[in-house]
Amino acid sequence: MGAELDRLAAEKYLVLTTFRKSGVAVPTPVWAARDGDELVVWSARKAGKVKRIRNSGRVELTACDARGKRTHGGTVPGTARLLDDEGSQRARDTIKRKYGLVGHVSMFFSELRGKDRTIGIAVTLEE
Repeated sequence: MGAELDRLAAEKYLVLTTFRKSGVAVPTPVWAARDGDELVVWSARKAGKVKRIRNSGRVELTACDARGKRTHGGTVPGTARLLDDEGSQRARDTIKRKYGLVGHVSMFFSELRGKDRTIGIAVTLEE
C-alpha cells in the first residue's frame, strides 16, 4: 500500500468519502498531506464529515480537482480517526508545509477564528 500512499500524498486535492449511518456515501474535496504512514486532513470541527467519522471511521480516498471531480487513479479504502489537539496542530503544520504560502494563509485565518473550531483527521489506508 506504500505506492498508493505515495500516489495520494502527491495529489493536490483528494475526495474524502465518508458514510452516513444509512450507508450513503458523502464525497468532500479536501487538502491532504502525508504524515508518516498516514494522510492528514484538516476540517471544521462541526462539519458533517467529522460527525460521520465519529460514527464510523470507514472512508475512501480518490484523486480529484478543486471541485471534487475525480480525475485519475483508483479509489482507496481507509480508516479515519479524529486527532487530539496536539495531533490537530501537527496536521495543520504538515498541510502548511505541503501547500506553501496558500496553506500558511489558510491556516493563519483559521487560527484567527480559533484553533478549537478545527480538527485534524488522520487516514490510514487499508492494505
